[in-house]
Amino acid sequence: MRYETAYRYAAPVCFSRHELRLFPRGDAFTQLLRVQFETNAGANVRFGRDVFDNCVAACSFSEPATELRFALELDLVLQKKNPFDFLLTPEAVTLPFSYPAALRRALAPFQGTDADLRLEIPRWKTPQAAAPQPTVGALVKLNERLHECVGYERREEGPARAPDETLRLGKGACRDVALLLAAVLRQCGLAARLTSGFLREADAETRRAEGSLHAWTEVYLPGAGWVGMDATNGIFCNHNFIAAAVGIEPGDVTPIDGSYYQREPTDARMTSRLELVNL
Repeated sequence: MRYETAYRYAAPVCFSRHELRLFPRGDAFTQLLRVQFETNAGANVRFGRDVFDNCVAACSFSEPATELRFALELDLVLQKKNPFDFLLTPEAVTLPFSYPAALRRALAPFQGTDADLRLEIPRWKTPQAAAPQPTVGALVKLNERLHECVGYERREEGPARAPDETLRLGKGACRDVALLLAAVLRQCGLAARLTSGFLREADAETRRAEGSLHAWTEVYLPGAGWVGMDATNGIFCNHNFIAAAVGIEPGDVTPIDGSYYQREPTDARMTSRLELVNL
């Protein structure tokens, strides 16, 4: 995999510290063989782990420049993954359910909700104690309904929209849809986290945001662990989803986070390229 992003400016500008979350987290289905990372000459690059155990490259720049470039090459081995190959614990087979006490403490940060926000998804009923639903079936339907009612909008810049705004507009970028799904899951009492990374090109021609930086959602299900859900495409996440960062809020999973500054306004342009090659 080769990824490159370049920012070009009409006049020399100064750069703040940039943090990059582009490096695969790795799991039983993703083996990282080689990493090569490059940026501007003379930059100070330090690698570390954030509070979510994401690999972060912190880049500091001492000299003004008319271009800022980040390039990443990776060699990966991906093992085929069936996203439904799990067994839930008995108490988690139907929704709604409550996490065991030990899990509640660990998952509490991922369950925060806005008490004033009530999200109603068209043609999807929130599971109630009086009318429980099979957990996997309910989540599959939720994923599909969001895919149907929120159209895909390619938007390179700007933060993720608020969940209610995305639902009202009926369209959004993958980061908007991921945040909306996380909010609905949390509203149902489930722990959800945001994920950013790469989507490897699949066989189906209908996939959205193929071969690109992508954002999706993970829900914690006892017995299964963190399970990926991609409402942008209406599917559960298999081996084609390569996670680079997880977190609670959109800012926790921003692939490239930083800014530039100059005394006078200047024109800026960004280009980005991602190439995934099957060997």
